Amino acid sequence: HLLCRCPVSIIVGLVCVRQGEHLLHLHAQQPLCIACCCSPVPCSVSYNLHCLCAIPGSLPSASLEQSSSLASVRGRLHSCQQCTYVTLDKSTMNRHLRKHMGEPPLQCQFCPAAFIHKSKLMGHVRTHTKERPFSCVHCNASFSQKWDLTVHMRIHTGERPFCCVHCSASFVQKTSLVRHIRKHTGERPFSCVHCNASFSRKWNLIKHMRTHTGDRPFSCVHCNASFSEKWTLIAHMRTHTGERPFCCVRCSASFSMKSRLTEHMRTHTGERPFSCVHCKASFVKKFDLVRHARIHTGERPFSCVHCNASFSYKGNFIRHMRTHTGERVPSPVSTARRPL
Repeated sequence: HLLCRCPVSIIVGLVCVRQGEHLLHLHAQQPLCIACCCSPVPCSVSYNLHCLCAIPGSLPSASLEQSSSLASVRGRLHSCQQCTYVTLDKSTMNRHLRKHMGEPPLQCQFCPAAFIHKSKLMGHVRTHTKERPFSCVHCNASFSQKWDLTVHMRIHTGERPFCCVHCSASFVQKTSLVRHIRKHTGERPFSCVHCNASFSRKWNLIKHMRTHTGDRPFSCVHCNASFSEKWTLIAHMRTHTGERPFCCVRCSASFSMKSRLTEHMRTHTGERPFSCVHCKASFVKKFDLVRHARIHTGERPFSCVHCNASFSYKGNFIRHMRTHTGERVPSPVSTARRPL
């Protein structure tokens, strides 16, 4: 079979006939029509219909068998009379028509969520009932949605059908590929409404928003500490349990956080990856570079609320604040602690 790349999206490796189906299902509302020769052409007709009609002429080397298959695809089209939507599947068309017919939504009995399709409602209800009817035959994993099982199975089969057109990376899920592509394009579609920050991933925006809202949803069960990110809570919990799972292979040192082990390993390798752009200084930790850079920039981010004093380093700021509060400096012995 002739393999082709979808001319619209990042999907690759589709057989010619399957490409026609792919175009129908995933690119119904595209403003441009691109035939299989991959040359963009403006089109006033429905994008999908034009693409299917253009396939035979765009592939002069296609065999008789392929041309016959393509004709069969065109013969099985179901077109919506109210919009440009086209599909090869009748049941899919029936579900689509419900959007135009204004059928009452299917209401969840546990929450306000509502759905047009019964299958979507049933999948949602399982998030309440905790039912997981889709089980993996290779391990003990089970899922509430069939699609989640399909994706999981690729872990066992090694299938990675979503390939990057810019590099050799491939992925189990399309969403993972879409996120990866943004590394090449520089796209950052998730923007903060409070500042100019933008992100390539929605989850990173959610975490960033907590710096504005002060939301700290992850609370320690042993003390009053709370955190904006789950991983910081996990690391904090180890201060209570004493767990230090990250061990150095060259000495007896162990750490509660992987990042601390990474930094420690540099004391063995001599690696100093963080270099100053103003001088020849280099550092093991990024934090040390940030502090050092203030010598060159003159930045003094720690300001006293009682007077006009400001400081480049937090330690100097804390010592200064004690001149206002009268707090005594703890003895060095009492402040000694093991590295995290």
